[in-house]
Amino acid sequence: MIYVDQLCNYNGRHWCHMTADGEDELHRFALALGIQRRWYQNKGYKWHYDLDPIRRQLAVQRGAAEINSRQMVRLMQERRSHEAAPASR
Repeated sequence: MIYVDQLCNYNGRHWCHMTADGEDELHRFALALGIQRRWYQNKGYKWHYDLDPIRRQLAVQRGAAEINSRQMVRLMQERRSHEAAPASR
């Protein structure tokens, strides 16, 4: 699943985050939106792309789930928990 949070205003520019359940899925979706791979931000468990309003709208039209900022933070925290969990034998 692909996720986008709400737009925020940073120094007069509007943008949001886009992430997914898996990095490969995220990259495929970003490519389909015309987003360059160099825009990918890999910050440990916080990997994502930043989207402008037009690309956000396109992502939603193509099936991305709209979530709020709290949900985005929770999703990334859960990702961190799963990465930190020891492998079961």
